[in-house]
Amino acid sequence: MDEPDRWRHMSSAPRDGSRILVTVRPSEQGPAEVDLAYWSRADQFGSEGWRASDSSPGRVVEYAEPELKCWMPLPTANLSKGSLPSPWDEDDVPLLDGSGI
Repeated sequence: MDEPDRWRHMSSAPRDGSRILVTVRPSEQGPAEVDLAYWSRADQFGSEGWRASDSSPGRVVEYAEPELKCWMPLPTANLSKGSLPSPWDEDDVPLLDGSGI
């Protein structure tokens, strides 16, 4: 994939179950953060949608589309970097209004 260290619009994110990095929008629960997520088809544990990679049966962490700002492929191993990228902090799309709570 070209430019692997670049944030991309969620509409282009793979929906094949592969793990990706996502920027979770800031909310009343906290600031923006980066999480490891994947697209999941509906199953006995939850509906179709984005799930955190640390989800497990009975403890599914799902993200609604508006909660995710952008994505990037998992970086290749590079010991000189040593950490996750910073969350995308530009205001290119509208923020959540809190009405989903």
